[in-house]
Amino acid sequence: MASRNHSPTPTSLSTPLLSDSSITPSTPTRGVANGHAYNHGDLSADAHADSVCDADPFAFLSEDHPPRSLVPSPADPFRNRTPGWGDAYCWARALLLAPVAAARLVLFGLAIAIGYAATWVALRGWTDSRERPREGAGPMPAWRRRLMWVTRISARCILFSFGYHWIKKKGKPAPRELAPIVVSNHVSYVDPIYFFYELFPTIVSSDSHDAIPFVGTIIRAMQVIYVDRFSPASRKSAVNEIKRKAAGNSFPRVLLFPEGTTTNGMFLISFQHGAFIPGYPVQPVVVRYPHVHFDQSWGNISLIKLMFKMFTQFHNFMEVEYLPIVYPPEIKQENALHFAENTSYAMAHALNALPTSYSYADSMLASRAADAGKVNCSNYMVEMAWVKEAYGVTTSEAMELLEHFLAMNPDSDGRVKAQYFWALFGLDCSPLCKKIFHYFDFENKESITFRQFVVGCAHIRKQPLFEGVCEIAFDKCKVPGTSDISLAQLADALRSSMLPPADDGMLKLFEMFDIDNDDKISKDDFMACLARFPFMIALFAGRINGEVYIEIV
Repeated sequence: MASRNHSPTPTSLSTPLLSDSSITPSTPTRGVANGHAYNHGDLSADAHADSVCDADPFAFLSEDHPPRSLVPSPADPFRNRTPGWGDAYCWARALLLAPVAAARLVLFGLAIAIGYAATWVALRGWTDSRERPREGAGPMPAWRRRLMWVTRISARCILFSFGYHWIKKKGKPAPRELAPIVVSNHVSYVDPIYFFYELFPTIVSSDSHDAIPFVGTIIRAMQVIYVDRFSPASRKSAVNEIKRKAAGNSFPRVLLFPEGTTTNGMFLISFQHGAFIPGYPVQPVVVRYPHVHFDQSWGNISLIKLMFKMFTQFHNFMEVEYLPIVYPPEIKQENALHFAENTSYAMAHALNALPTSYSYADSMLASRAADAGKVNCSNYMVEMAWVKEAYGVTTSEAMELLEHFLAMNPDSDGRVKAQYFWALFGLDCSPLCKKIFHYFDFENKESITFRQFVVGCAHIRKQPLFEGVCEIAFDKCKVPGTSDISLAQLADALRSSMLPPADDGMLKLFEMFDIDNDDKISKDDFMACLARFPFMIALFAGRINGEVYIEIV
């Protein structure tokens, strides 16, 4: 996990805009010639350095800069290494095994039908198979659990139909009394089928899985703990259920996939903390899928293609290794984060894999980029676990920024040029806009990546003086005695820092600020827009400082 980037203390800030002289009416008026500021009353070098068009357009917020030493990880933990249909050998093998694949498909269908029927009988009279299990419900009666062995055997038949004729195991499950919680890496949809057969645990699952035909009923028999990962209340409730079921030996083990999504098995992504907050010992399990021609990971590959390739393999290899129990930290000050990291390192060592700062949110970003028709979707991942820890950026905020970034016409490498960047806001590449863009483009490549966009925005927003400066900017832009900013007032405010854009561009910028579309910019609109696009605060630095921009041709 990357370390947190600490912002400077207020005593280290260079903040001419927040000095007493900069916010009082007695501030001398400044001018800007050829993009450079000068003070009518003082032409000193200090006044020149304090101008809005200084090399750093955000110098009035802080002397700090975005982290430039953190090199983006080249890893792509979600990429399937054989996403295509295969070469001539694969097609020849598929033709040769066509009768076998047909038989496997029949076995698969029969196993699903028998398993579903047995589960339906086991649930009948105890709970409605069409409804979710009640929170706080007791464990499944013993005779019903014995009936579920029919479904468990059916699950093993499903694995056999997929080509997993034998499965290599190393180690063994720890007694439930010692480790009531089991955590595993997540590579394929095969993982939960195996654990269902092997352990018949209680699982923690996304609430969206409840609607899957057949599967929804079967996982209800496992007394599944549903969670909506985007709802804090749902996550808190799920943690309470995990703790309750882990505490009682009458319940089966609780199984979690702390990565929250599937990876290609070569890397571990950041762990969610639901398995570690209760503070019970956990037993890590690692799953491997050795292969030569067919990567069985469920990454950037469709489910139909993955199942077809499984059915047309001679044999698919799977290895399961049960690791020693990992105990929670003895020092109470060490929280679930350390517990999760200790478990992650143990699993990474066993897998000979690299732990990364990617998270489930990165897979969402890559998926959205793929939906938008982008080719190299890994270019849109930002290592969200690090970004969230360092800057507090949420998944929804990153997804919203991605929507705007995709509207900027990124090229095949996922990079956006300055003219397309500013076109989204109705602005041209003025001297000030170029300096703002260069703040993101610290590599001097005349274009920026989505990662640079997210980190740059988050870094500006995190500065201690940012919110206060935004409030001052709003007060300076509106007419005294009013509570809103009109289109004309916004254009007038921009004249302090740059030449305003044409009418259509000015209207586009105004609409960006007018969040509620009521043809005026309230303070809430203004603050919300700058929270979303914090770099635009630099457009109002001239108005705050009492500067006047003069373009000399």
